[in-house]
Amino acid sequence: MAHPIAEFVHGGLRLVGSSLAGEESYVTAPELNLAFDVGRAQRDLLAVDHVFLTHGHMDHAAGIAYYFSQRMFLDNPPGHMYVPEILVDPIRRLLRVWADIDGNEPPANIHAVQAGTDVILRRDLIVRPFAVNHPCLRRGRCPAPALGYTAIEVRHKLIDAYQNLTGPQLVELKKQGVQITRRLEIPLVAYCGDTAAGNFLDLDYVRNSKVLLLECTFVDPDHLDRARAGGHLHISDLPAILPRLNNEKIVLIHLSRRTALAVARTVLRQTLGPGGDERVSFFMEHRQRWRPAVRESEPPAEA
Repeated sequence: MAHPIAEFVHGGLRLVGSSLAGEESYVTAPELNLAFDVGRAQRDLLAVDHVFLTHGHMDHAAGIAYYFSQRMFLDNPPGHMYVPEILVDPIRRLLRVWADIDGNEPPANIHAVQAGTDVILRRDLIVRPFAVNHPCLRRGRCPAPALGYTAIEVRHKLIDAYQNLTGPQLVELKKQGVQITRRLEIPLVAYCGDTAAGNFLDLDYVRNSKVLLLECTFVDPDHLDRARAGGHLHISDLPAILPRLNNEKIVLIHLSRRTALAVARTVLRQTLGPGGDERVSFFMEHRQRWRPAVRESEPPAEA
């Protein structure tokens, strides 16, 4: 069975991954050295050091143990996975169980994150979690809130009042403890994971990110009730949502395989009406490449 991989590029930002509802969802930003969700831990993901997990549903989280195991196999440093706080202990138990099965427990860095508390990856790059509107487990059980994430570039810009000063003058002001720069945040990419509509779409760092990865699982008019019950977006929600957003590009993810891309594009045009919205596209239609689903790495010599 072929495994579909999409690659979306905008303004120097490259996003690679796969997102099909119920099967697999993950998106990597290779140049930022981060990923959103882990899917089944395809090879695209193994070189990324920082993975941000939205919630524990299988299509988003099945590859957790494989991700850490393969990084150990490849002699990569242990990866870092950032997860809703209540999932930390279950993930650690999962790795211990796999150690009982496999014989080795891979080293893993599991970090608890909370909405609104930044994760600092570099001096110029942070990731900001935010709460989304998605039940984490069906049948009334929801042990952890689902999160979305925005990767934000951080710059420090010289305050306008000091623009004409010389280097030595600026140094002297710094010695005096004067703040001569202001912090500038540039939201690069926001990833909502699975979610219904919610107030998180009004957050500045979500609605103003250059690229917004927004779920759109259901397209068929008969599936509106299913979308509501599962905490998902339906394509009919978009006309009310899009005017609230200032994103340069809005990329729809998590489309159900029940709907062919060609059909989804047609319904999208019909839904948005004359002129549509040129910002909007489906992730899985971008520069699609096909590769075998079976991983082809060699087994260890002692296996």
